[in-house]
Amino acid sequence: MSAFLNAATATATASVETASAASAACAGGAASAACAGPLPVLGRDVTVPLVTGGEVTYAALDYAASAPALQRVWDDVAAYAPYYGSVHRGAGYLSQLSTDLFEQSRAAVAAFLDCRPSDQVVFTRSTTDSLNLLAAALPADCRVFVFETEHHASLLPWDGAQVTYLDAPRSPEEAVAALERALADRDVHGAALVCVTGASNVTGELWPVRELAAAAHAHGARIVLDAAQLAPHHPVSVQDLDVDWVAFSGHKLYAPFGSGVLAGRADWLQQARPYLAGGGASRTVARREDGGVDVEWHTTAARHEAGSPNVIGVYAIASACRALTEAGFDRLVAREHELIAQVRAGLAGIPQVRILSLFGDDAPRVGVLSFVVEGWNSSHFAAALSAEYGIGVRDGLFCAHPLVRTLLGSAPQEPGACGAPEGEPGGRSEVGVPPAAGRGRSLNAIRVSFGAGTPDEHVERFVRAVRELVTEGAQWQYRTEEGRCVPAV
Repeated sequence: MSAFLNAATATATASVETASAASAACAGGAASAACAGPLPVLGRDVTVPLVTGGEVTYAALDYAASAPALQRVWDDVAAYAPYYGSVHRGAGYLSQLSTDLFEQSRAAVAAFLDCRPSDQVVFTRSTTDSLNLLAAALPADCRVFVFETEHHASLLPWDGAQVTYLDAPRSPEEAVAALERALADRDVHGAALVCVTGASNVTGELWPVRELAAAAHAHGARIVLDAAQLAPHHPVSVQDLDVDWVAFSGHKLYAPFGSGVLAGRADWLQQARPYLAGGGASRTVARREDGGVDVEWHTTAARHEAGSPNVIGVYAIASACRALTEAGFDRLVAREHELIAQVRAGLAGIPQVRILSLFGDDAPRVGVLSFVVEGWNSSHFAAALSAEYGIGVRDGLFCAHPLVRTLLGSAPQEPGACGAPEGEPGGRSEVGVPPAAGRGRSLNAIRVSFGAGTPDEHVERFVRAVRELVTEGAQWQYRTEEGRCVPAV
């Protein structure tokens, strides 16, 4: 960070020095209760009402959709907010400060991802935006290879290219072999891109990214890593994994606001037309004698960052990167593995619950698990977890429809009515009457996800709630409202 920025922000960052010191102590291996527990996040003390009466501290177990912001990140943003100014365009003190902070945030993200010196870090709105940007920068006649197991953000942006969709593999080895076969059959003279997730947003399973990258490069293809679910849980090294690009979202990485990242090789990005045409992307603009306009576009990351950027969102991402690094990924990963084992053991003891998996029970994973409950409509089950236990999970197909349907062995269906039929598990003819034994049909799945900010109590409450709902049924009646299950009033 420059001397100018250091001097200008000395006061602004005073309020976060204590949090930074605590994080650094944990990174250094301090054996304290604070280091062993979850990282402080916003919302950890929020209480919510229960339909059965009273209130309970909210258990946010939907990290795979949006993780709560780290308190450290929020404090950093609050400290900077009074110094906010427009970037790259102002001669004023605050504009220069904000410009310096914006570019230092770019450097912080590059360090977090262990980028190559020649790589570019482009700030976007999200992972979806990042992958659409890359899709717009593909060379002509580029072939794209993507597994059907991808999130829609990775599955759908490639309309302008020749796309080969690969079937869901049932082991990491099968994934590598399938990609090698597909790449061997292509025209080796054309450009090719492989798009793959680092960790599934449905099963949480880790994919063999390094091996897939080696296969891609051996056949003259490039590879982009969707790290939306990987980066919040594991260190991501562009150089070690040998990927060409990586994309992720700030809101998955414990940062608020709508910002994302596309980081990697510069050549395709430099040769492509700017993702958005406008101020900031252009170096010079001049009128021609014939009345037209000549434009010289930037070749730096600014080429694809037209308009006024989300400076606070970018700073929030950089703050999250620093906070996770200082906290120590080894510690975070070890604690998350304990939570995963606790959830898996708890659900394994409930015969009616089936955890969804591509690679098998022993596959390494992050804190994301999806499951179905025999006899329950998944929307009904998720609604009961929320209304009766104060637990927030997600139900549905998780923007990964082909994958979930493959795992469930089902064809596309219309959503069913809320609740199982009367007399089946999950169904109730009146409040307080447990359901009889029976068998229902789940149209989708339930996903529980957690991470660095999850307290042990939230996981314990979740496992207990699943067991009680399965064995005793819901305590409340539910109805369908605009396609969602809600407690009946």
